[in-house]
Amino acid sequence: MANAITRVITWLNGELVGEDQFGNKYYQQRRQRDGARRRRWVLYKEKDEASRVPPEHHAWLHYTIQDFPAQPTPLKPWQRQHQANYTGTELAYRPPGHTLEGGKRAKATGDYEAWQPE
Repeated sequence: MANAITRVITWLNGELVGEDQFGNKYYQQRRQRDGARRRRWVLYKEKDEASRVPPEHHAWLHYTIQDFPAQPTPLKPWQRQHQANYTGTELAYRPPGHTLEGGKRAKATGDYEAWQPE
């Protein structure tokens, strides 16, 4: 969620351009300064998580494409739906042997041979 100052600046200087399928709202500056591009930014619907910005909207934010994407790009058969970044939460992936998973690893199979300098 944006703080109060960000919301005031957006209210004063921002022009709503559109919204994505996650509910994030995209803005650009109302007035363009001479010789400069209009600034573009996003206000996230929930947590400030940049990984929730779809690729086509990311391209618009970074001036890769000029026009705001009207429709979300359909997923290819090999693509998956977005999964949130769970790093630092209880839902984060922890491989076997991780200290928060008990710290016990599977025994070595015996096929490892340590390098010895000559």
